[in-house]
Amino acid sequence: MTFRITVLCENSVGPLSGTLGEHGFAALVEWEGGSLLFDTGQGETLLPNAGRMHKDLHRVGAVALSHGHYDHTGGLWPLLRSCGPKEVHAHPAVFSQRYRVRPGEPAVAIGIPYSQEFLEGQGATFHLHREFREIGPGIFLTGEVPRNVPSETGDRGLCCDGAGAVADPLPDDQSLVLRTDRGLLLLLGCCHAGLINTVEHARKETGIDDVYGVIGGTHLGFCPEIQVEATVRRLRELRVAKICASHCTGISGMCRLAREFPGQFQPAQVGYTLEI
Repeated sequence: MTFRITVLCENSVGPLSGTLGEHGFAALVEWEGGSLLFDTGQGETLLPNAGRMHKDLHRVGAVALSHGHYDHTGGLWPLLRSCGPKEVHAHPAVFSQRYRVRPGEPAVAIGIPYSQEFLEGQGATFHLHREFREIGPGIFLTGEVPRNVPSETGDRGLCCDGAGAVADPLPDDQSLVLRTDRGLLLLLGCCHAGLINTVEHARKETGIDDVYGVIGGTHLGFCPEIQVEATVRRLRELRVAKICASHCTGISGMCRLAREFPGQFQPAQVGYTLEI
């Protein structure tokens, strides 16, 4: 099975002229006889970028959502409106209330900007599950990722209420796992659950030890140094061949990964394509 992954939404653009960047993430996964969309960005760039890259999203059979933040789910309504009904795979907590709360600043709502009822009325059919599961040929969603690595403590300031009284553990954070001839390829949204937690969960559930690569947001831009160090160390131990980071990895995180993995790192900007 050959997969082609194309980044459609990301904070920055690559060399393809006429594409647009926005804070968010979306990637198209294609294989012979099918395709699916992983995340949808904020909603401003998904359709224009797909058109610029000659990707017909009418043909997308399903959408998988990594978690319920606006910058990964905001494009779902424009997609449904323009391209018709879609099957949508997500975690049951994807519609939870979400806020970013910072000292001295007003709380900002960052959850999915539409209700389940509204999206269903626009043509979405939701499949909400917590478990690791196969959603396509050799394509899996991790489901809820166990938080076993002590250094992966998550992002502070993410809350379930505007007062900041209840921390948001983001149980819905999940990643896409592709089973390839070279090992596992993980497609990440933000990876709030932690990159190593996610990788180890995928290895355990698939029974495949080799990890060929990771693509997408690693959230290292919001992590303490101890977590970054542990992540770099484990990626090196696993001999990961492709580290294609983007979105919430941040500039400092990207620079660190580029320095640590000079032969393996690439920025996954809008237009980035990997075929395996």
